[in-house]
Amino acid sequence: MMKKTVVGLGEVLWDMLPDGRQIGGAPANFAFHAGQWGHRAYVVSAVGTDPLGEEALSLLQAKGLSTIIPHTPYPTGTVAVTLTEGGIPHYDICQGVAWDHIPFTSAMEELATHTDAVCFGSLAQRSAESRSTIYRFVDTMPNTEDTLKVFDINLRQTYYSAEVIEQSLTRCNIVKLNDEELPVVTRLFALRGGSAEAQCQALIRRFGLRLVILTCGTLGSYVYGAGTASFVATPQVQVADTVGAGDSFTGSFVAALLNGQSVGQAHQLAVRVSAYVCSQHGAMPEVQGRV
Repeated sequence: MMKKTVVGLGEVLWDMLPDGRQIGGAPANFAFHAGQWGHRAYVVSAVGTDPLGEEALSLLQAKGLSTIIPHTPYPTGTVAVTLTEGGIPHYDICQGVAWDHIPFTSAMEELATHTDAVCFGSLAQRSAESRSTIYRFVDTMPNTEDTLKVFDINLRQTYYSAEVIEQSLTRCNIVKLNDEELPVVTRLFALRGGSAEAQCQALIRRFGLRLVILTCGTLGSYVYGAGTASFVATPQVQVADTVGAGDSFTGSFVAALLNGQSVGQAHQLAVRVSAYVCSQHGAMPEVQGRV
């Protein structure tokens, strides 16, 4: 099996959970889980020149991740996370932090030229500087049939706009969203169809996408291609918390595709991994040999 280069691009931050802080950010979570299946995993972001930034870099590297994470004169990102009964997280995301100011460096440009898969979201695009870096990175990547450009919509608070979502949709070939985000996207782009499947198929046609991944919590998940659909039920587990579960799904799904598995096989693996992550505390538990 040939190792591929997988990049999580965007926010790196500390989730300030009730029982202590955990390193997080969707791109880092994605890269960690993709890397567990044999790929070279990179995190591209920014941190501050503060103890939290140094600790973040050390911890990411200790988890086997490669990093291109410049220091900036802004504080390292933090998020206050509260968990509802059932482990569902709610986020209060600090503004004006390092990952709002990710510079596009020569090292990032070089990495982009041989990246096989990237995952980026809408949150890190709330600032013009990081948004420009994300677009330049994705636009520098190879445009081959095998290159995967994943837009995990990840709508948080009010940190998104129709323009940001549209610009991202034109740059990706796989979209991931959940059942709360689909109605927002359907309204923003006036997608036709009364069912979730019809709306996802309309999204595929509108933006020439390869796949749309729709996760519906305990109600299962779907992967739609042009005229195709895969459904996998969500396993019942004792939930510790759901922080990072969606990112583990995306990372495992992408890794499986890069390893030559079918969409259906990749979907099955992604569901098993995300269910296991829900049963553990934190977003980056080791999953090899456990799913």
